[in-house]
Amino acid sequence: MTITHHPDEETLLAFASGSLDEPRSVVVAAHVALCPCCRATVAAFEQFGGALVERAPPAAARAGSLDETLARLDEAAPPAPALHQPEPDCPGVLAPYEVGRWRWIGPGVHWRKVEVPESEGTRVFMLKAAPGSSLPHHGHSGVEWTCVLQGAFRHDLGRYGPGDFDAADDTVDHTPLVEEGDICICLVAMQGDLELRGWLGRLLQPFVRL
Repeated sequence: MTITHHPDEETLLAFASGSLDEPRSVVVAAHVALCPCCRATVAAFEQFGGALVERAPPAAARAGSLDETLARLDEAAPPAPALHQPEPDCPGVLAPYEVGRWRWIGPGVHWRKVEVPESEGTRVFMLKAAPGSSLPHHGHSGVEWTCVLQGAFRHDLGRYGPGDFDAADDTVDHTPLVEEGDICICLVAMQGDLELRGWLGRLLQPFVRL
C-alpha cells in the first residue's frame, strides 16, 4: 500500500499534543494507523513534548492542592467508554463509538453516522461508494477531512487510495469518481454541509443530510 497524501505537520502536531478536536482526531487516527511515515512523525512529536515537560521547572504547589488531590482519590472514576466489536468495514479507531446502519444517499452511494461528539459543527460519518460511481459535483460550506479505508477515488486534485488523507475546504469544488475494483469506503469528519451543484445535485440535496 503506497500512501501519497498525508495531513500536514501542523495537524500531526495538534493530534500528538491532544489539542485537535475529537471528530478530526478520529480521522487523523485512522490515517496514522495505516501510515508508517505519519505514525513515526507523531511518535517523534510525542517524544519531543515529553522531553519538554521533563525539562520544565517545577511549579510551586498551590495551598491546599495536596488535600484536594487526596480527596479526589476517594471519588469514583468515570466509567471508561464501552468498546464495540468493529464491523469488518470499520477501522479499529471506531471501537469506542456507536456506528449507525448504512443509508442510501444517491446512486451507488451510502453513508452511516458515527457517534463522535460534535465539535464546532464537525461530525463524523463513513461513506461507501460502488466501483465506477461518482459523487455529484459539489463544494463545501466548511472543512472536510477524509481518510480512505478501502478502494480509491479520483478528482481534480489527484488520486486517493487506501490510507490517503484528503482535506477540502470552501475553496474546493470537485466531482470524486470511484475507481473500478473495490468498493470505496472512507471515514469523514465534516464541518458545515455539502453543497451539491447542477440539476442532479439540486434533485438530491433534500436527501443529503450528512
